[in-house]
Amino acid sequence: MDTQLAKQVTATDIQVFWQPGCSSCLRTKEFLTKQGVAFESIDVHNDPKGRERLLALGARTVPVVAKDGKFTYCQSMKDVIAFLKLDTSVNEPLPPEVLKDKLIMVVRSAIRYLRQMPEEKAYDRFRDRDRSFASTALHTFRVAQMGIEAARQIELRSEGFREVPPKDWHIEDIAAWGEKVVQLIEDWWNEPGNDHSFAYTVPTYYGIRPMHEVFERTVWHSAQHTRQLMLMLESHGIAPDRPLTAEDLAGLPMPDSVW
Repeated sequence: MDTQLAKQVTATDIQVFWQPGCSSCLRTKEFLTKQGVAFESIDVHNDPKGRERLLALGARTVPVVAKDGKFTYCQSMKDVIAFLKLDTSVNEPLPPEVLKDKLIMVVRSAIRYLRQMPEEKAYDRFRDRDRSFASTALHTFRVAQMGIEAARQIELRSEGFREVPPKDWHIEDIAAWGEKVVQLIEDWWNEPGNDHSFAYTVPTYYGIRPMHEVFERTVWHSAQHTRQLMLMLESHGIAPDRPLTAEDLAGLPMPDSVW
């Protein structure tokens, strides 16, 4: 990072609005820390006044990086780099077919871990966020599904990330839905005329974005929550069946931490 810029950046200059368990939030904080950027860390889930500050900016979801009353969403690190004028870049995403294969692997892993959790533990709150094992699993599948919907020009909306399982759903209901998402990915990829180059744009709540960028985020986002499912199992003394490895996730811009 530019030396002069580094001198100008202090904890009062930049704010990062985030919440626990949020994959993009964790990635944003890690990215800025590695760049040597100091920031005020504001947990909008556990800090009501922090939530008010976020809403006052005009933002409605996290993560958000703010400076001088302006802000950017952080679903793309390229946006953060441009907003803060950082002298750095991000790696190019993996090829489309590799990303597709990794997404299927991740969703199948999440289904496997889901079926390991005892039913009576599935809806227990985890750590410092009102998110359970069951809701994290559904969120993982919903992230993957929404990535395919975006590819079909259905707008990626932030509200979709806040969906939770119906109250009468059991583990097997969520797992069965995960199986349908795997089939959805495979059917979409094999559709006649599907542009496997990802050389087109798709609509999202943070703007019109390149499909390649959105799909990469879909994959690593799903993978991060699948890592969290593994962590939740381990917290109950259950060893994940065929855990995801560093080799499985190689090439994805994953956060270092799981939660």
